[in-house]
Amino acid sequence: MASDRRTLLADTALDVLADEGIRGLTHRAVDRKAALPPGTTSAYFRTRAALLTGLVTRLVQLDQAELHTMAEALPPLRTVEELVDGLALLARQRLTGEGRRRSLARYACAVESVRDRELREILVPRENAGREAVRLFLTARGVTDVEDRSHTLLTCIDGLIFDRLVSGGEVPRKALEGLVAAALR
Repeated sequence: MASDRRTLLADTALDVLADEGIRGLTHRAVDRKAALPPGTTSAYFRTRAALLTGLVTRLVQLDQAELHTMAEALPPLRTVEELVDGLALLARQRLTGEGRRRSLARYACAVESVRDRELREILVPRENAGREAVRLFLTARGVTDVEDRSHTLLTCIDGLIFDRLVSGGEVPRKALEGLVAAALR
């Protein structure tokens, strides 16, 4: 029961952060949004740091689950077009609906993590099926520095998503094609 309540509060904190930004993230705001009695959030997350840690931990769980589901749904990546299709799908998911809300929260937490080592450790890119699919794709094409190229490609995709989150619109397919081509050079 306590873990269910903690999950509810972390999910609600994600919503508050997406809606109101980092300054709006308070125990009281989470209580209000969750329609819980005042003091409930602070009973589960005593400090703001604990609330942020719970939120970031939940964010990473949700992101990892999304990436795992996507990787399972996609066939093994055989062509550049298939990789670009997968990256375009990821970008769309991160820019719309719940994915957009998580992206807003993720970037706010990333900025906070500059000053908070614990948050940074939780947010560090994780091993996941999506990252592995990119590695396998590059390896199959004879890329020698697969780790660096995978990291650079995925970091650039993240930058494009951030840009479109701020400025609006979709990530252009041509940009994705160019990044994949650069990773293969």
